[in-house]
Amino acid sequence: MKLAVLGAGAWGSALAITFARHHDVTLWARDAAQVAELAANRCNQRYLPDSPFPDALTLCADLPRSVAGVDLILIATPIAGLRPTLRALFASSGHLAPVLCACKGFEAGSSLLPHQVVAQELSATHPCAVLSGPSFAREVANGLPTAVTIAADDAQFAERIAREWHSPLLRLYANDDLLGVEVGGAVKNVMAIATGVADGLGFGMNARAALITRGLAEITRLGVALGASQQTMMGLAGMGDLILTCTGALSRNRQVGLKLAEGKPLAQILLELGHVAEGVSTAREVLAMAERLEVDMPITAAVCGLLYYGAEPGQVVEELLRRSPKSESGGYL
Repeated sequence: MKLAVLGAGAWGSALAITFARHHDVTLWARDAAQVAELAANRCNQRYLPDSPFPDALTLCADLPRSVAGVDLILIATPIAGLRPTLRALFASSGHLAPVLCACKGFEAGSSLLPHQVVAQELSATHPCAVLSGPSFAREVANGLPTAVTIAADDAQFAERIAREWHSPLLRLYANDDLLGVEVGGAVKNVMAIATGVADGLGFGMNARAALITRGLAEITRLGVALGASQQTMMGLAGMGDLILTCTGALSRNRQVGLKLAEGKPLAQILLELGHVAEGVSTAREVLAMAERLEVDMPITAAVCGLLYYGAEPGQVVEELLRRSPKSESGGYL
């Protein structure tokens, strides 16, 4: 398969490295100087310094040339970069291959998921799939075993991609619940911020387990309200991704929570992080959506209080603990 990977951050580079071992892959970045640096080092020195590029991986800063004649366009930008990338694609090429989005989150301002942004910028009928699931870029780039989901409304399209890319070290599972897979991948980042705060305050593993479990309940309630399948939330793109992001040391969103617990301001945290933490912008979009749909999401509300409204970590936790007891089986989880 001939593939263009758009976005040379940690995730785009990791995917390009992985697929270039078996496919014809071009990795594109819009900054020509960055591409020249990647080509000179034959690795992404900033994000993945220990993961050399395969000899067959092509690097390019020319967008039309990068996507010419490819079978699939994989977009691995942050969610904020998805729409500008799609517009640049549409302007530079008369015919576009199917699109696979490897970004997670709700677009700030519109609250749209990746496939909905693609539908707006290209067309509702343009073939589109998403890749999601428990996967840290560094481990994928280093060839450690990983299992993820390929989702599309067209089940045959998702299954075809999964068959093409499946390998013993990167196992791909097809899913036709596109919306559910995207919701799971987006909202788990918000829950990881909350878990990081609890860990940073020293609340222990019992509290972490409780947060993850109740966080999954929130994700499920929102997903089902939007039309997703509850079953999807029990799979790789739901529970699997949530567990990894809430517990893994490589989780950017968990790092945000840990630093919030230290009392650091958000601007300083993001500067020190040096990466995009999608849960920061997604939290506000999720809470607004939950309020419109009348979905109870207290952990999300608490995270928004910390990020945007000056709430103190200890105060937020106390408010969560003071909530009235409820039946665990009432509603979802």
